[in-house]
Amino acid sequence: MKKIEKLMKKAEFPRSQKYDFNWMMDFQMGPNAVWLVEWLCEGVRLKKGMRVLDLGCGRAMTSIFMAKEFGVQVWAADLWMSPDGNYKRVCEAGVEKLVYPIKAEAHNLPFAAGFFDAVISIDSYQYFGTDQLYMNYISRFIKNGGTVGIAVPALMKEITGDVPAHLLKPQKNKKVFWENECFSFKTAAYWKRLWETSGVLSDVNVLSLKNGWKHWRDFEKALELSGKSFFPSDAEALEKDAGEYIGFIKAVAVKENEDSYNLYDPGLGASVGLD
Repeated sequence: MKKIEKLMKKAEFPRSQKYDFNWMMDFQMGPNAVWLVEWLCEGVRLKKGMRVLDLGCGRAMTSIFMAKEFGVQVWAADLWMSPDGNYKRVCEAGVEKLVYPIKAEAHNLPFAAGFFDAVISIDSYQYFGTDQLYMNYISRFIKNGGTVGIAVPALMKEITGDVPAHLLKPQKNKKVFWENECFSFKTAAYWKRLWETSGVLSDVNVLSLKNGWKHWRDFEKALELSGKSFFPSDAEALEKDAGEYIGFIKAVAVKENEDSYNLYDPGLGASVGLD
């Protein structure tokens, strides 16, 4: 237990230290989403009463965190996780008047234009947001002057040629770190360029998390020791990489332009909404 506590105590994430580390491990789906949302929110001005979309919220820990820490209203949207399970966790956390779980697909969102003050996405945006046109779609739901922010696994530098051998070599648990989905990991420069060329954002700021690989590795080790791993551990591969290629970035920007008709909908095809 002391080993787990040591791995989970992070001075870099002071707000997260108020939360039960077993709760974080019980409902995780990868890297520690509570640490990541705290880090992201350092650059997002959330104020009481704001409406926030938590896109790809997983088991709603990030939604609960934002509601508790900032008093915002959060729509906890996820495709995989049941709204029933998320609502149960929301009620247990005492924020049922602030967090509203829904089942939704990232390309087919049931919201009005300009409904949200902010759209936040933790460890999920890389799976759908690398499309050149996706920002033009998601920004439709953010009011002008509102914020979009993401924190995602990322490349610390471009991979030229083949994927590095240490990321492809099976670990002692037989798990290979680099799977096809890892091709969605992009560099900070990639995200900055993608967002700046969207035409709907200003003040694009992209940063890497200092010692991000260590935080990821420590959480993986804590999960191993506790027996709470949802997926086979990647701690060994992260240790070997030591942040050379794998880490985290956060990107934050302001929605600045009025929307025109957006004919792009990768889920449903071209459509134009009429009042």
